[in-house]
Amino acid sequence: MKKTFLALISVFVSLLFTLQVRAEDLSQYLRPGHPDIYTVVKGDTLWDISGTFLSRPWLWPEIWQINPHIENPHLIYPGDQIALVYVDGQPRLELRRGEAGRTTRLTPSDTVSLKPQIRATPLEASIPAISLDAIQGFLVQNRVVAPGVLDAAPYVLQGEGERLVLGAGDRLYVRGELVDSQSYNVVRKGPLYVDPDTNEVLGREATYIGLGQAIAQDGDIATIAAMNTREEIQIGDRVLPTEERKVDSSFFPSAPDDVVRGQIISVFSGVTQVGQYDVVVLNRGDRENLVVGNVLAIYKRGALARDRIANETVRLPSERAGLLMVFRTFDKMSYGLVLETQRPLAVFDEIRNP
Repeated sequence: MKKTFLALISVFVSLLFTLQVRAEDLSQYLRPGHPDIYTVVKGDTLWDISGTFLSRPWLWPEIWQINPHIENPHLIYPGDQIALVYVDGQPRLELRRGEAGRTTRLTPSDTVSLKPQIRATPLEASIPAISLDAIQGFLVQNRVVAPGVLDAAPYVLQGEGERLVLGAGDRLYVRGELVDSQSYNVVRKGPLYVDPDTNEVLGREATYIGLGQAIAQDGDIATIAAMNTREEIQIGDRVLPTEERKVDSSFFPSAPDDVVRGQIISVFSGVTQVGQYDVVVLNRGDRENLVVGNVLAIYKRGALARDRIANETVRLPSERAGLLMVFRTFDKMSYGLVLETQRPLAVFDEIRNP
């Protein structure tokens, strides 16, 4: 009962702090020595620029000044200028569009009109929220599915010429019905994710192996032409339809709207230790209202200590030790990129509101 009461108090304090930050003077979070105007260059990320102005970069949305006369004001391009201004005494960041972000590339319009029209698009891609190098494959390829999905999916029977190990350019035979000419992902059963506190099954990792196209179907045996592979395809690998999803790297860093308390339950580096720019798996997702761009604080889990007076084992308090940003969410879990670490981290360390 006492632990439950303390947990509720902690959640209340966290929520109160979040609401207080939104109501108070945000100028206190401006970084000392911040510029008045910053010009965006290639290689910048929104997180880096946020950190140039703010000691708490996840507060970016709180001071972002929407420019109604600029098309897509949330997208920022190299050459744009970010200016710090004050509106009603509160700091605001204002976008001044540069040449690269102006709509100057001309393409045929798809709008029906009696007058000749053109459609213009920016010359350069917008900057990402975080560096995409570490997460590109996770944005478009890896996924988490319900445990039974892979068990019921078509699977690789063998390769052409009875080959057991296959790669790009090979043909492979699949047991199951596929749609002719449709693209498919070849995936491998990854770990089964289980909540460490409740033992609830959260999902199973479907690890991306390669991409192929269905070219024939004979009874329940389909033939796939492997188009590209990240590693060798093996007998028993599963086949899933490709996902139709937009990859959006222009999300804003932000604090979660709700109170979040969870844990890091896995790390993709293949070890239990967690470092900067590692991709981690969290036991919180869509149902906890996490969204892409949410920033979470990482707390180093307190060690177990022996109380020799009370003759019992107690856990010491957790200590704040890093930050991560959520970049992909699923129903019960999500992927995050570790942005900052102040000390070594590990699987089962805690995540909380920043």
